[in-house]
Amino acid sequence: MIRVAIGFTAVMVVTSAIVYFAHASLILLFIASCLSIVPLAFLMGRATESIGAYAGPRIGGLLSATFGNAVELIIGIMALMNGLTELVKASITGSILGNLLLVLGLSFTVGGIRHPIQHFNVRAARSNASMLVLGVGLAFAIPAIFDSATGQAGWVMSKAVTAVSLCVYVLGLLFSLFTHRNLFESIESVANKEANRPHSRKLTGAIILLFASTVFVGIESEWLVKSISVIGKNMGLGELFMGVIVIAIVGNAAEHASAVWMAWKNRMDLSLEIAIGSSLQVAMFVAPVLFVVSLLVGHPMSLVFSWPELASMAAAVALIVVLMVDGESNWLEGIMAVGAYVLIAVGFYTLSAA
Repeated sequence: MIRVAIGFTAVMVVTSAIVYFAHASLILLFIASCLSIVPLAFLMGRATESIGAYAGPRIGGLLSATFGNAVELIIGIMALMNGLTELVKASITGSILGNLLLVLGLSFTVGGIRHPIQHFNVRAARSNASMLVLGVGLAFAIPAIFDSATGQAGWVMSKAVTAVSLCVYVLGLLFSLFTHRNLFESIESVANKEANRPHSRKLTGAIILLFASTVFVGIESEWLVKSISVIGKNMGLGELFMGVIVIAIVGNAAEHASAVWMAWKNRMDLSLEIAIGSSLQVAMFVAPVLFVVSLLVGHPMSLVFSWPELASMAAAVALIVVLMVDGESNWLEGIMAVGAYVLIAVGFYTLSAA
C-alpha cells in the first residue's frame, strides 16, 4: 500500500512540476496540485504513525496532534504569503465543517451500514464536546460579536482568542495524554494494538518520509495557491467557496478516508478522535498559529469571521454535540450530518455566485 502511494505521489509531483515549469494551463496546475497533495497527506500520516509506534503512545499522540493538520497549516501559510487572508479564514471554516459534518457523518453512515449500533467512549466524547463549544462556538463567535458592537475590537479580541486557545489546547493535550489518560482508555488500547503490529519501515525511513512529504506539500501548496484565485474567478466562484469547500476537502482527504475506514472496522473511538480531534486542532491550534504568521508576513488576518461562517460552525457544533453525547451512533445520524453539510455547501455556493 505504501509503495503504491509513494509511486502515485511521485508521478503526480513530477506531473505538476512539468505543468508548472512549462507554464501550462492553470486549470491543469490546480488539478495536478490537488492530486499530489492528497497522497502526500496520506504519506505524512503513515510516517507519523510509524514514528509514534517507536516512540510510544504518549509521544505518538503528541506527534499526531502536531502533524495532524500540517497540510492545512502549510496551505494556509502559503496563502497568507500571497495576501489571501479571506481564503485562509474560509479554509479554517471549511476544515471545521468538513471534519464535523462530512467526515463524521460519512463515518456514522458507513459504519452504521455494517454495524447497526456502534458504541464509543462517552466520557471522551463529552470532553471533546466541551472543547468544541469553547474552541469553535465561543472563541470564534466572541470576536465577531464585540467587533460588531464597537467596530474596533476585532484585533484585540483576536489576540486574546489566540492566547487563550493555544493555552487551552496545550492543557487539553496534557489532560488527554498524561493526567487523565484513563478517560481515553478505549482509544489508547486500540492505538496500542495498532502500534504492536510489526512495522516494515524503520524509524529512520519514517523520519525521511515525513520530512520529504512535508517539503513537497509546501511546494505543491504554493502552486495550488497560485492557481486557485484564477480558477475560482474563471468558474464564477469566490474565495469563500473555494476555501470552505475545495481547499478543506483537499487538505483533509487523507484524514477523511482514515476516519471512515476506522468506522467501517467498528473502531469508533479512533474515528471520532480523527474527526473531532482534527476540528479541535484547526480551531485551537492552526487558526491561532496562522493569525501569528499573518502578522509576521505582513498580511494581518483577524479572527473575525463572517456571520454565515459563524452560523454554520455553530450549527455544526450543536448538531454533533447532540449526536455523540449518548455514546452511540447509527447510519441515520450520519445521514443527518452529511445532509447538513450539503445544505451549508449550497449556501456558500450561492454566496460566491451572487
